Amino acid sequence: MRSNHNLFDNQKSTIKNQKSKIKMAIKFQYNKTSLQGIEKQLKMRVRALPTIKNKESALRMEVKRAKEEAAELRKKLEAQIGVYDKMAALWNEFEPTLIAVQDVQLSVKKLAGIRVPSLDEVVFSTRPFSLFNSPKWYLDGIRLLQTLAQIGIEYEFCLMKINRLEYARKKTTQKVNLFEKVQIPGFEDAIRKIKRFMEDEENLSKSSQKIMKSKQASYG
Repeated sequence: MRSNHNLFDNQKSTIKNQKSKIKMAIKFQYNKTSLQGIEKQLKMRVRALPTIKNKESALRMEVKRAKEEAAELRKKLEAQIGVYDKMAALWNEFEPTLIAVQDVQLSVKKLAGIRVPSLDEVVFSTRPFSLFNSPKWYLDGIRLLQTLAQIGIEYEFCLMKINRLEYARKKTTQKVNLFEKVQIPGFEDAIRKIKRFMEDEENLSKSSQKIMKSKQASYG
């Protein structure tokens, strides 16, 4: 339990340190020009935050779908490997050079605004062989190897897609947290400080003017 508390405390202190560093990075002056600049920065982030949150939600959904797709492909691959293993005694008769992957045709598509690789087609080449002189199961063997290769390549591309989407999702989540938990509160805090300073300065100026007027009246 103590180690869990220590971990939680470390995480809290890390977040506090990050917040303090960002707040210190917000440079401003106690004047109207600086106030207008910071208000502009704040509006930009407040306006952008819902869009970034929507993107994060969309990416989360795409990652979930891609993981489900990968799990399904994994099941299919394991099933085909099981069929392959059942024919283990026959593969010694098979000519490995009969079939090869000739080409893998790719394209790029966008998911939640992120470019990810997409597998269009796996092209196989089959070397001619004699149906009369070869074992009868050769055709089934070729089809099985094609299916294994096809599913295996699809699975690898799916993992690549997951990695791209997961990376983009993490970066988007970081941006949401930066805006929502650090920068927006930091700008709001800076605006409050500037306004408070300007109000105090104005009140001080008014008080000084009253004192000056009262002194002038007494001398008059």
